[in-house]
Amino acid sequence: MLLILCVDLDDDLGRKTGIKTPVIGRQAVEGAALALAIEDPTDSDGNVMFQGLQLYEKTLPDSVEIAVVTGSARGDMAAGRKIGEEIEEVLNRMFSGEKVRTVVVTDGAQDESIMPIIRSRVEISGVYRVVIRQSEGLESAYYTAKQFISDPETRGTLLLPLGILLLIYPMSIIFENVAGSSSILGMGATIMGVYVLYKGLGLRDSIRKTVENAKRDLYAGRVVLVAYVVSAIIIVIGSLEGFYLMEEMRNGSGININVMNTIGAFIFGGVQWFGFAGIIWSLGHITDEYLSGRMKLRYLNAPIYVVSIVGVLYAASGYVIGAVTLEFLAMVLVAGTILGFSSTLIFSIIETRREKLIRTSDGEIN
Repeated sequence: MLLILCVDLDDDLGRKTGIKTPVIGRQAVEGAALALAIEDPTDSDGNVMFQGLQLYEKTLPDSVEIAVVTGSARGDMAAGRKIGEEIEEVLNRMFSGEKVRTVVVTDGAQDESIMPIIRSRVEISGVYRVVIRQSEGLESAYYTAKQFISDPETRGTLLLPLGILLLIYPMSIIFENVAGSSSILGMGATIMGVYVLYKGLGLRDSIRKTVENAKRDLYAGRVVLVAYVVSAIIIVIGSLEGFYLMEEMRNGSGININVMNTIGAFIFGGVQWFGFAGIIWSLGHITDEYLSGRMKLRYLNAPIYVVSIVGVLYAASGYVIGAVTLEFLAMVLVAGTILGFSSTLIFSIIETRREKLIRTSDGEIN
């Protein structure tokens, strides 16, 4: 038995037409191909299905079947897993116990990356690659570039430094207050730098996971979601306050402004707001842990740590710009250290004793 297997790696068929896959049988495949061609005449996956139908007609009257399997737009790993599952479904529904060979029809080099997955489930007799002639070189170049960007090693060694380099110029504009065409160039470089860093750090999965967690927190009624929003607003306010202080120092203080003073002014102007954001964020988490019954006493260290860190940053940045004395900085450093260590030690002792009391009372009851 021969199986004509049409492969749509990124699930254009399902996403654009809503047709459930796998699609099995000549009439079903023809209907799916027409639906995709009507929905998007430029999609090459429609050509793949028409090529599969042509091979099906040429193979008749020999024993032949045709099916379409699709992957996922989320990435190669998810796509390969889904295609493997759909191939197994096709084999179970159409060829119970028969020996099957397959001819794979794809629309380019990217689909051929899942050949090992197909080969592990069914013998491959041939591969037909359907590519519009005018775009073959462009498609190959696109696939090569995509693989280059998707490789984690490439991202870490090339894209990450490139993104940082692209951000150096716009950051210099911010600190030097350059106007005119340089600002436009800086904005363009910023966008490029952010995008390259986004790809270089592989943030797509992290962002998707963050969005999914936010949805789960929203439906679960978790307090921490409100804390996130409020904290974000406060951080924006703190950043604006930091920039305002930078401008005041640059315009009227008479102090020699350098990078160190600029950073110090930004922190000194906004650190109180950043501290409020940290406290709200930590209290939101503590509240959720308490309501869910997972509360531990040591969690109360978080807001105290925030207060200690904010105090140290306030004193250090103030000393850099000349707003506080060295003696004040030394006192705050000592006080922040003692506060952090003391809270850790006190909560740890209390929690340990409480656990001992609980174990002792459980033993007496037993």
